[in-house]
Amino acid sequence: MIEPQTLLKSILNFRDVSQFVNESTGLRQLYRFRLNTGLLYRSARPDEASFEDRQSLVREYRVKSIIDLRTKTEHIEQAQKHDARIKASAAVPQSNDDVAGPLKIPGIAYHEINFNGSAFSRMLLSKLSWLEFFRLASLMVFGYRKDAIKILSPHMEEMGLVGLAKQSLDVCTGEVTRVFDVLGEEGNWPVLVHCTQGKDRTGLVVMLVLFLLGVDLEVIDDDYRLSEPELASEKEERLREIGSIGLSEQFAVCPPDVVVSVQSHIREKYGGVEKYLEQAGVSKEKVDVIRRKLLADGP
Repeated sequence: MIEPQTLLKSILNFRDVSQFVNESTGLRQLYRFRLNTGLLYRSARPDEASFEDRQSLVREYRVKSIIDLRTKTEHIEQAQKHDARIKASAAVPQSNDDVAGPLKIPGIAYHEINFNGSAFSRMLLSKLSWLEFFRLASLMVFGYRKDAIKILSPHMEEMGLVGLAKQSLDVCTGEVTRVFDVLGEEGNWPVLVHCTQGKDRTGLVVMLVLFLLGVDLEVIDDDYRLSEPELASEKEERLREIGSIGLSEQFAVCPPDVVVSVQSHIREKYGGVEKYLEQAGVSKEKVDVIRRKLLADGP
């Protein structure tokens, strides 16, 4: 597995997807094609990026659009953490642009697409017994969100990351279409795609793009699994967070069977990624734009 240097110190799991694919393909001596670089980036949340890294995203990487795949709850929690950090810093006099900076980066268009939206929620709720459903509803009404999520956790544990990825593809077609609508507009590039860790939801979107481009499966797996070492500095904190809602360590790692399982699911159930995207509602014109932008030799 390639171990690239950290490009942006304050944004975890950041990389140029095409550059990584080209380097990994070259090392594997697979010279079928190359991808255009400087167009598609992936990362964990960039909310707390330093002033310098914010400037780099705009000036050096020329990012025009950010696709944010997080839920409303994640946005609220991140805003609360940001507010707490500002209050804590106020006790120490300083002239730090990072502290005063907003969560969103000026000069970049944001596309907030809750990938785990209503369709995903309905899918999870369908796994519950009536008793579990009423317990969950009661806890949510009284504001015990984490306790409510714990009712869903055993079902998520049973599905695991592979099962959740497959279910997401099946039920989150509206969200997939919205993502590809953004990617399918020439004026939106270069694009940064992220969720909280830039691992699973971001990983799934990047997989779909790379499947579409015909990238070798082992290279796509390299890219997905690279997120685990890139996120190592946050692993302990992440384990505490997921443990508080009843989830195990499997949700903090990048298993080796995710990419091959997702590809097999798409091929067997839909007949391939192009047919999957077509059924999801992604137009051929959008697909053509993505291929034209990223394939060095054209579609």
